[in-house]
Amino acid sequence: MVLSEKTQRILNIVKNVAVYAIMAFAIFMMIFTIFSASTFNKNDRSIFGIKMLIVQSDSMATAEDGSKGAFNAGDLIFSKELDSYKDLQEGDIITFQSADPKSLGQTITHKIRSKTVSADGSVAFVTYGTTTNTDDDVAVVESLILGKYVGKVPFLGQVFGFLKTTPGYIVCILIPFLLLILFQGLNCVKLFKQYRAEQVSALQAEREKLEAEREESKQMMATLIAMQQQMASGAAQAPQPPAAANAPAETTNDPALEAERLKNEQMMQELMALKAQLAQQQAQNNDNNQQG
Repeated sequence: MVLSEKTQRILNIVKNVAVYAIMAFAIFMMIFTIFSASTFNKNDRSIFGIKMLIVQSDSMATAEDGSKGAFNAGDLIFSKELDSYKDLQEGDIITFQSADPKSLGQTITHKIRSKTVSADGSVAFVTYGTTTNTDDDVAVVESLILGKYVGKVPFLGQVFGFLKTTPGYIVCILIPFLLLILFQGLNCVKLFKQYRAEQVSALQAEREKLEAEREESKQMMATLIAMQQQMASGAAQAPQPPAAANAPAETTNDPALEAERLKNEQMMQELMALKAQLAQQQAQNNDNNQQG
């Protein structure tokens, strides 16, 4: 089926848009994977004082009154580092490292229920998860606080978790790059076929030119032979004047003979010109044959 020029143009635009979209997606996913692997859930990493953490449980998924909580498992949350955490109030959500022996060292983001004082007299905070509404066993001292919760991106943590799996890598990174390689390979094959077609077309045109030149040479040769035959026939049919005893051999006063002589000279000149043109044409044909 032969497509119209307009249809081909539209298909080319759609193909180019698809290729660039896949390329942009693959590059974005690769950059996102590298960035997230080096930044997410890293207590010692922050960007402009913002730590990015992936929520691992639903301890804050439901509020105390049963409504929707602050964030869910799989969300990406942001906690901002503060110069001092003494001014934190009840209801603030903080990220901290747990001192509870059951979850020692784990990073937790819970809500402040009240402010208290630790055994050494420093400020501490009683925290709890809103889903269970149960206080954590160990109060959080200021030195263990990593930041104050300031926002979230729903489900982005799930995307990162999927990217870390083998199916996620295949779907989001490997397949897009393979598609790009396939598109580029098909494009290379198309360009190669187009190049070969242009070569064949140029070769065919050169052959047709050579054939035309050979045909012209044959016609010139036929004309040359005809002129030679005409000259030979004219020379044989020309009347010979009687020889005069006292007349010079080089001159004649017969107008008919003079006209015949001039005609023969003109034909001879045309014959020589044709011979020269034919020789030049044959030399050119030989050069073209050697180049081909």
